[in-house]
Amino acid sequence: MLQFQPPGFGQGVVQTSLGLMVYYTPVDTIWASTTFRQDETTPSLVFLHNFGGGASAYEWSKVYPAFANGYRVLAPDLIGWGQSTHPVRNYQIDDYLTTIAEFMQKTCPHRAIAVASSLTAALVIRLAVQQPNLFQSLVLVCPSGFDDFGQGAGRRLPLQLIGTPLLNDLIYTVGAQNEIAVRNFLQQFLFAKPDRVTEEMVAAYLTSAQQPNAKYAALAFLQGELYFDLARYIPQLAVPTAMIWGEAAQFTSLDLGRRLAQLNPQAIREFQAIASTGVLPHLETPEIVIGLLQLYLQTLAA
Repeated sequence: MLQFQPPGFGQGVVQTSLGLMVYYTPVDTIWASTTFRQDETTPSLVFLHNFGGGASAYEWSKVYPAFANGYRVLAPDLIGWGQSTHPVRNYQIDDYLTTIAEFMQKTCPHRAIAVASSLTAALVIRLAVQQPNLFQSLVLVCPSGFDDFGQGAGRRLPLQLIGTPLLNDLIYTVGAQNEIAVRNFLQQFLFAKPDRVTEEMVAAYLTSAQQPNAKYAALAFLQGELYFDLARYIPQLAVPTAMIWGEAAQFTSLDLGRRLAQLNPQAIREFQAIASTGVLPHLETPEIVIGLLQLYLQTLAA
């Protein structure tokens, strides 16, 4: 999906235990000024996308170019998404904890700054509890395990329906592999203001959703195989963290975000809500997220 990346970004590939992870990173001299050259001492800034039909690294593509001259920017497609390998399997939480850790170990010479959203952000918290040596700090957008405080928030279809093999293909085809469905998904569920959805966004999500075997990861998410109670893990977090929350985020309310943040104010040092945005403020209002991220990179380091 290189066609949806900013100018001067190219692809790299990392082998994980579940297959190849494609990632995007600056490759052109446009991102390297005469006074700046990246080396192993340059801090790594890893952008990790959300789950959901058509998800990919494109989700962060309006934000990470702003940091390409000061950081080693890495934006992978997670296993089962985008152009990374799509194993035919019943995806589990450990699949993502393992492959994200493998990706970071192979691409980041030192502790990295992770920027992640929604369920992936929740998984990053779990990984930071297990392996804090991987992380310098975290900036998380609407982190949720979708079963926080024991209250399932993300299930959109009845479990019995999703679990019916004969209907899985139909559900995915109708819900994620046609332009009308993708546009409706973005406008109705992910964005607060439908007119912010562009044709490029629709095309990027549709292209990702149409990759061979893309349905397996998406259906695992819809079926709830990846859900968990994030509230159990936040009190164990020691890595400095900032949270950003879209005030109009569906399924994961602002009240939920504040309740989660209050579980560990020692680690979660910043919490900022953004008005009139949904669960993906970095795609809906990237200029605001860029400004907040610039601030948090300074304050968390301090």
